[in-house]
Amino acid sequence: MSSTDKDQTDKNKKSWWQKQWQNVLFFIILALFLIPQTRKPIQVTINRVFSFSPSTIAKDEQPQLSNYKWPLRDLLGKSANLNRSVSKPILINFWATWCPPCIAEMPSMQKLYDDYQNQVDFYFVSNESTSDIKKFTETNEYKLPIYQALRPAPEPLKSSSLPTTYVIDKQGNIHIQKVGAADWNSNKVRELLNKLIEKN
Repeated sequence: MSSTDKDQTDKNKKSWWQKQWQNVLFFIILALFLIPQTRKPIQVTINRVFSFSPSTIAKDEQPQLSNYKWPLRDLLGKSANLNRSVSKPILINFWATWCPPCIAEMPSMQKLYDDYQNQVDFYFVSNESTSDIKKFTETNEYKLPIYQALRPAPEPLKSSSLPTTYVIDKQGNIHIQKVGAADWNSNKVRELLNKLIEKN
């Protein structure tokens, strides 16, 4: 093969790659999504990259929680109830260990909880088995107050989507109702919590 032919072959290969690289990349990603071992980590990463600070609800549109009676159980089997949080700022997060958006936002939740656990009541609610939840939290070294619901949540805390998170003030007004992953360790969320803590 002459040097001219070789140059032409190299040029054709380069031209083919320039035209087809997006298709090749698409099929690689598609293959990774079809493999169970790689699908979940990819979904978690994508959700984490596109997680932003949640938006707040306008004051005149905020739903209100009036019924705090909601029996729960912690992972040690001890009874709890949301009514112990009357007149306190509250964050309630519905989640599951199999849910990629839930997993994606957990690190930011842990950071928020670390800083506000003594000023805000946190409830991380999952309907999974105790063993599944414990395995997940121990593997990831999460130290969060996790509960299992013994009855359906009161209105307006009912949601069929995971994750769903509510931020509630001392009067029961819901300032955030976020479906899907979010960055909970943002300045915006912290400013809101500080405001709810200070508010009488």
